[in-house]
Amino acid sequence: MTTDRHLRFGYGTNGMTSHRLEDALAVLAGLGYDGVALTLDHLHLDPFAPGLPARTAAVRRRLEDLGLAVVVETGARYLLDPLRKHHPTLLHTGGDADRRVDYLHRAVEVAADLGAEAMSFWSGTLPAGVDPATAHGRLADGVGRVLELADRRDVVCAFEPEPGMLVDTLDGVLALRARLGDPPRLGVTLDLGHVVCNEPRDLPDTIRLAGDLIANVQVDDMVEGVHEHLELGTGEVDFPAALGALLEVGYTGLCALELPRQSHAAPRVAERSLAHLRQALDRIPEAVRP
Repeated sequence: MTTDRHLRFGYGTNGMTSHRLEDALAVLAGLGYDGVALTLDHLHLDPFAPGLPARTAAVRRRLEDLGLAVVVETGARYLLDPLRKHHPTLLHTGGDADRRVDYLHRAVEVAADLGAEAMSFWSGTLPAGVDPATAHGRLADGVGRVLELADRRDVVCAFEPEPGMLVDTLDGVLALRARLGDPPRLGVTLDLGHVVCNEPRDLPDTIRLAGDLIANVQVDDMVEGVHEHLELGTGEVDFPAALGALLEVGYTGLCALELPRQSHAAPRVAERSLAHLRQALDRIPEAVRP
């Protein structure tokens, strides 16, 4: 392993749903990870269960004891609606939109109390019968409401372009930021697999375009045109090129594995994934090293 690496690697708890949170954290620390991407869900730090501040404080102590950094993720599938995945979103109206904003407000509060590096979220898919212009207006309103609390709690928010959603590319995130007046607390979550799957530019150029707006990085493999999170080395992501570009733009946050379908083999997958990333670091050309 190189001795000059400045990137830090984490693992997402949505890929460890067969583990208790305290056990998942211990496994990741034991494997040598630098942090964790914590999805707020009924399994791990349920944001709607009683005693959230005390439970959050206990998780913070555990993270600090293990030396793990943290980002907060909000991709829980059925937390708000047991029948409809990721429903409702910021693209809905009235009480439905309020429920999503409430969840994201809780995520901001948890992120602040954990000392998290970022809180990551996304737009949602276009609801039936809603035109894109209306949806973009609703999204801007909802994101603005989230940022009001983030400003008060000193939390960085990272907006993720997601294939199949209203905002599905980095260009869409940049347009949203411009519409909101380029708020300083609204950064970008880049999923390396999503770039290969869906972005119009290659990985290094996409990373360079995002530049210092990158506040969170998700790591997985993927193939062009297929939104399926694959174990590293089984898709088309050029990891030395991606990690080299992240070093080039000066990114210092977590790069966390996003493998939600691998919980059945999480410890072995996490071990292989970290080894793959360290090998990719060793293959970065010397010219782009810090």
